[in-house]
Amino acid sequence: MNVPTWVWLATVAGIVGLLVFDFYAHVRTPHEPTFRESAWWSTFYIALALLFGAGLLVVAGAGHGGEYFAGYVTEKSLSVDNLFVFLILITRFGVPRPYQQKVLLVGVAIALVLRGLFIWAGAAMIAQFSWVFYLFGLFLVYTAIKLAREEHQEQAPAEFHENRVLRLVRRVLPATDGYRGDRLTVVEAGRRLVTPMLIVMIAIGTTDLLFALDSIPAIFGLTREPYIVFTANAFALLGLRQLYFLIGGLLQRLVFLAQGLAFILAFIGVKLVLEALHTNQVWFINGGEHVGWAPEVPIWLSLSVILGTLAVATVASLVVTARGRRDVASRTQEQAVEQQAGVPVDRQPDGR
Repeated sequence: MNVPTWVWLATVAGIVGLLVFDFYAHVRTPHEPTFRESAWWSTFYIALALLFGAGLLVVAGAGHGGEYFAGYVTEKSLSVDNLFVFLILITRFGVPRPYQQKVLLVGVAIALVLRGLFIWAGAAMIAQFSWVFYLFGLFLVYTAIKLAREEHQEQAPAEFHENRVLRLVRRVLPATDGYRGDRLTVVEAGRRLVTPMLIVMIAIGTTDLLFALDSIPAIFGLTREPYIVFTANAFALLGLRQLYFLIGGLLQRLVFLAQGLAFILAFIGVKLVLEALHTNQVWFINGGEHVGWAPEVPIWLSLSVILGTLAVATVASLVVTARGRRDVASRTQEQAVEQQAGVPVDRQPDGR
């Protein structure tokens, strides 16, 4: 897939334009978005991503179009996991609700720049060293096993460990002791100080890069085209701000999301290893020759597995949490009836 320079420049300009539009249309005036507003703009960005994919399908063919859709769905589903961390960060830094949109938008912009650099480096490595697919594949399988063993928590964990970039910012830049509206820096007592707004933006942008350590190799397992990798990542992140406000309450109900994402990462990891075997150049594997029996996983199968896994994980999560809530409500009602009847709720079997 040969993408001219002007197409790259036009794509980047379009993404920057969307971020600028988002800022001036919604974020510039601090407010807490309503459910209707979040739903409308979430739908808009998803529709925009699908429209771009349809255009790619027409221009570049079914193969590359399918790769984009598989990559977009994978990145979008993995970005939902990012929302848990965003929730932790915003809660820990105590960001006022009216200013959370600005924090998320600037954080996403920082994440896009860092991911772009990561994609460029990854594409350069793959172009020069095909054995990198072995590392990517094994890393994804390891990440999948680790993710599957994690227990879902009903409440977002209170702990957050600052990364090195954030620790460096705190040491180098003097900060105020609280928020100053939505200002990033202020001058107080003749000194330029940063506010917690700037620090939390940097925290979100740099922390997202940790998620890119598994999501970027995952999408490279679906396509080797840097343009598709970049656009799928960009469209997955663009609507993340609206998605945060739209499904914030739903996040705690997706109890099997981690297992679903783990299965997807493991599947793509195995796919990467098979592809690496198919194009093998490592001397100690089959004498540096291609492994003929290694099957190729078609993109339609990858897309089917990804969509099917997400559907099963979501439905199972909602069913289990709904049943759990009904059980809690039933026990609460029984206790209320017993209290009205004069029966102690905590009465032990021996009558004490």
